[in-house]
Amino acid sequence: MIDSLKQLVKAVGLPRLTIVLFLVVLLVIGAVNRLPISMLLGNSLVRIGMNGIMVLAMVPSVQSGAGLNFGLSIGIIAGLLGMLVVMEFKIGGLLGLALALLIAAVLGVASGYVYGLILNRVRGQEMMIGTYVGFSIVSAMCMFWIMAPFKNPEMIWVISGKGLRTTLPVSDSMAQILDKLWGFSIFGMKVPTGLLLAFALACLLLGLFNRTRLGISMRIAGANPTFAMSCGIDVDKMRILGTVLSTALGAMGMVVYCQSLGLVQLYTAPLMMAFPAVAAVLLGGASARKATVWNAVLGTMLFQTLLTIALPVTRSVIEGDISEVAKTIISNGMILYALTRKEGDG
Repeated sequence: MIDSLKQLVKAVGLPRLTIVLFLVVLLVIGAVNRLPISMLLGNSLVRIGMNGIMVLAMVPSVQSGAGLNFGLSIGIIAGLLGMLVVMEFKIGGLLGLALALLIAAVLGVASGYVYGLILNRVRGQEMMIGTYVGFSIVSAMCMFWIMAPFKNPEMIWVISGKGLRTTLPVSDSMAQILDKLWGFSIFGMKVPTGLLLAFALACLLLGLFNRTRLGISMRIAGANPTFAMSCGIDVDKMRILGTVLSTALGAMGMVVYCQSLGLVQLYTAPLMMAFPAVAAVLLGGASARKATVWNAVLGTMLFQTLLTIALPVTRSVIEGDISEVAKTIISNGMILYALTRKEGDG
C-alpha cells in the first residue's frame, strides 16, 4: 500500500496531487455551503479554454532552450492589436475572429523574431530580461494607445476625440463566438465546446510540429546545445524559432481570451498576464528546462479550476473579497516553488 502510494506521488507529482486533493476538499465545502457547483465547473471549463493557448505558448520557448517566456506580454500586445484592427473596421462574426487571429499571428511572428534576437544576446538571463522587456513594451504601448490613429467612435475617448479607452467591449457578433459554437449544457454545467476545441487544436498542431524534423531539431538544441552543434544544428536559429512560436501562440491566445471575455483591456492590463501562464505550465510539471504539451494542458486545468473554485468558496467561508490576494499568492507561490526545486523533483 505504501509502495503504491509512493509510486502514485512519483508519477503524478506531489504538487499536482496536493492540488487535486485540495480541489476535492473545496468542492465538498462548496456543496455544504450550497454553492452552485455545476456553474463553477462550467466556469472552470471556460477559463481553461480562455487561458489555455497562452499557457501552451510557454512550451516552445522552454523546448528551444530560451526558458520560460516571461516576455509573453509582447505576444499579448500583438493579439490586442489584431483585435483592435478588426474592431476599427467593424468586422464581426467568424470572419472578424479569423482576421484578428491572422493579424495577431503575423505581428507575433515579427515581434517574436526581434525578441528572439535579443534573447540570443543575453544567454543565461532570458527569464529576467524577458520580464523587463515585457514590462517595457506594455509601458511603451500605453503611450501608443493614447496616440493611436483609430477613428471608431466606440473605441476612442469622447471628450478628446482621440486615444483609445481603457476597456473596449467586443462587438456582439464576435463576443464569446467560440464559447457558443456547438456549446451545450449537461447537469446544469455549460460546456464551451468551440473554445475547448480551439485549445485542443492548438495543442494538436504543436504536438505534430514537435514530431517534425524541425521540431525535433529545436528540442535537441534546447536540451543539449553542444550535441546539437555537433549535429550541424544552428542553436541560435532554433532558439529564435522557439521564441517566435511562443510569441505567436501568445498573440493568438490573447485573441481567443478577448473574444471569450467580451472585452479588450488596454494600457497596464497586460502587464502581469505572463505570470499566471508561467505558474500554470509549472504546476503541470514543466520546469525552466523541460516542458511538454501535456504539462500545459494539465497545468491549465489545475490552475484555472483552482482559481475558479477556490475564490467563491473562500468568500463563502471568510467575510470579504480576497480574490486578487489569493490569485497573487497562488500564482507567485507556484512560480517560486517550481523555479527553486531541483531538476527532476516532483
